[in-house]
Amino acid sequence: MVRCAADELIKVDFTVNGRPATVHVAPRVTLADALRDHLGLTGTHLGCEHGVCGLCTVLVDGDAARACLLLACQVDGSEVVTVEGMGTPSDLHPLQQSFGSHHALQCGFCTPGQIMSAYDLLTAEEQPAEEDLPEQLSGVLCRCTGYRNIVDAVADVARAYPGGVPGPRNCGQPEPTLPRATLGGAGEQVDLERVDTGGPAEIAVPSGEPTAVITVDTVADEPINRIWAVIEDTPALTACLPGAEIVSDFGDDQYKGRMRVSLGPVRLAFLGDVRIVERDEQTHRVKVIGQAADASSGAVAAVVDLVAEPQAEGRTALRAVAELHMVGRIAQFGRGLVNDVSRDMFGQFAGNVEASARGEAPTEAAPASACAMAMTLIRSRVKALGRLLTGRK
Repeated sequence: MVRCAADELIKVDFTVNGRPATVHVAPRVTLADALRDHLGLTGTHLGCEHGVCGLCTVLVDGDAARACLLLACQVDGSEVVTVEGMGTPSDLHPLQQSFGSHHALQCGFCTPGQIMSAYDLLTAEEQPAEEDLPEQLSGVLCRCTGYRNIVDAVADVARAYPGGVPGPRNCGQPEPTLPRATLGGAGEQVDLERVDTGGPAEIAVPSGEPTAVITVDTVADEPINRIWAVIEDTPALTACLPGAEIVSDFGDDQYKGRMRVSLGPVRLAFLGDVRIVERDEQTHRVKVIGQAADASSGAVAAVVDLVAEPQAEGRTALRAVAELHMVGRIAQFGRGLVNDVSRDMFGQFAGNVEASARGEAPTEAAPASACAMAMTLIRSRVKALGRLLTGRK
């Protein structure tokens, strides 16, 4: 038995899809949440979270298990296989191929659990009787009532491999199956007050689909030359972003920074590395990449494009496009909330850039209250509904 404080994180070392993995999680975190939020293996789906629907089925030490009922700390030292380990798009497992050819899926939400459960069945019983398959596969619920095709797909694989179904095809391969484990220290406890200034870290932005892509446009009432003077001055630009600060300047446009974000009652603080990879005075464009981790083992990696364009009457248009890859608590916020909060932050940022261009000090924005966030969400949804009803974009 391991005892720990209420706010203490537990280190869990285990093998996932043939590779060693480590997460630092609270004792109450389930295996499903650890796989999804800390390792980015979102193929493990969550349905009822009571162990009834079977959608979160994975293999633990060779046996099927409900990932929503297992605590992550219980699999320390174990071997876990998820649906990502079964095959790749270019090398599908026979079960995956059969599910596709039999159209054994409709919405697809139950499919990972069905495949893992079927694999467990076929490894335990090489030639199950076809008339028994509906009952033997009943541990995973399909909301689309696609059971007939699912049974046919599994029966087809059982007939094709009378000597036993082949093993997982994407376990221990060179390709990474833990796509978000490298996000700025994800899975590690971060001391936000102690900063290692030994040198800049290598920034690795994942190549997969971002958690969110945010595009924000605004117009400043200052000419382009004054706006660009702020943008090309990194310390001045950082001071315009609410909650951000530079803690180390390594030269060559590489920095270590700290970012504090308040989302109503939730307060997050990130420590990480930032690099300016492009700064073009002709196009007034700055491109920045960064990665950071927070104290609760969450992480964010980002690619941000900021462009300033001159407008009539001495004004300047600002456009920011941010691709965000998120892990941990911040990844649990819906994309709508992430977009709304990010837009609000960029609005404050643009206002501060404009103020700095006038020679005024940036204003430190107050954290958003839960009430203010709710009202912002309501207003944005009402506007979206109005546009839908009137046919306006």
